[in-house]
Amino acid sequence: MTAAASHALDIQGHRGARGLAPENTLPAFARALSIGVTTLELDCAVTKDGVVVVSHDSTLNPDITRGPDGQWLQGEGPPIRNFTYDELLRYDVGRIKPGSAYEKRFAQQQAVDGTRMPRLADVFALARKAANDRVRFNIETKISPLHPGRTVSPESFARAFIAVIRREKMEKRVTIQSFDWRTLVVVQKEARRSTRSISPRSRASWITFRRGSVYPPGTAGLRLHDFGGSIPRMVKAAGGAVWSPYSGRLRARRLKKRRHWG
Repeated sequence: MTAAASHALDIQGHRGARGLAPENTLPAFARALSIGVTTLELDCAVTKDGVVVVSHDSTLNPDITRGPDGQWLQGEGPPIRNFTYDELLRYDVGRIKPGSAYEKRFAQQQAVDGTRMPRLADVFALARKAANDRVRFNIETKISPLHPGRTVSPESFARAFIAVIRREKMEKRVTIQSFDWRTLVVVQKEARRSTRSISPRSRASWITFRRGSVYPPGTAGLRLHDFGGSIPRMVKAAGGAVWSPYSGRLRARRLKKRRHWG
C-alpha cells in the first residue's frame, strides 16, 4: 500500500445507507454502492440454523419489523437466534414504523415494502453483481456478554463468520469489529490457521460504563488496570490493530500519547 493510499479517505455507508433506504437491507447497500461509498458498514447475527444474517439488533426491532400478519411488532421481538433463516423471511423490514422516534430521525428514508433481512452472503453477491471489486466490508458482530441468551456463543458466532467470508473469498476485503472482544479473539486465532487469512485489522471497540471502566467479560478477560490504564495497549494485547474509540472522549493530548499503541 502506498503512503497516499494509506491516508485516503474511507467513505463508509452506515448500515448500508439508512438515511436513504431501509437499514441493513439489500436496497440500502445498493444505494450506498450507487453513491460511491468505499466501505459498507453492517451488523450481523446468527440464526438457529447457523445462517449469518444482517441485522443491527440481536432481537427483532419493533421500529422496523412487521410480522407475518403485516402488523408492527408491539415490543422488542424474539432473539434472531430463535429463528431459522426461512422463518425470518416471513418478517418485513422494509419500512420504519410510522410515528416512531426513528422515523423522525430519518424522515428522508425511502421505504421498500416487502424487503427481507438479507444474509451476509447476499451482500457479497450484490457487490459482485455491481462489478465492484474494491468496496470493503466493515462488519460488527452483534453480541454482548450482558445478554448471553440472545445469541449463539462467541466461538460459534465467529466461526460462522469465518466460514462465510472464506466461502465467498472475501478475506482481503473484510474487517470484523465488535464491542465484545471474545469474537475478535476467536477470529484472530482461527483465521490465522489458513494462509488465506482474514485481514488481521480487526476493529476492537469496548464496553464502557458510567465510570469509564472496561467490562472484563466483554474484553476477553483482559482488564484495564493490567495495562496501566491504556486501552490501546489492551487492544493490542487482544490482537487488534485498529482501535475505534468514541470520538467524544478523545483529546489531542491523549491521541499524541497513544498514537503508538501506548
